[in-house]
Amino acid sequence: MNENNNLSLEQQFRLQAVQQQIRNLNKEKSKQYLYLNLQYMLIKDNIIKFLIKNKQL
Repeated sequence: MNENNNLSLEQQFRLQAVQQQIRNLNKEKSKQYLYLNLQYMLIKDNIIKFLIKNKQL
């Protein structure tokens, strides 16, 4: 899956930096990282929904 076309150069750089950081994580740390990222994504979705609902976006 190539999503680089939708990412800015800064986002692509950040993605590569995170990829290097997680490369050496063990299985348990990887699961924790995945869980935390999913939680942040859900919070972000809730914020976007709230802003749209209240026409702040």
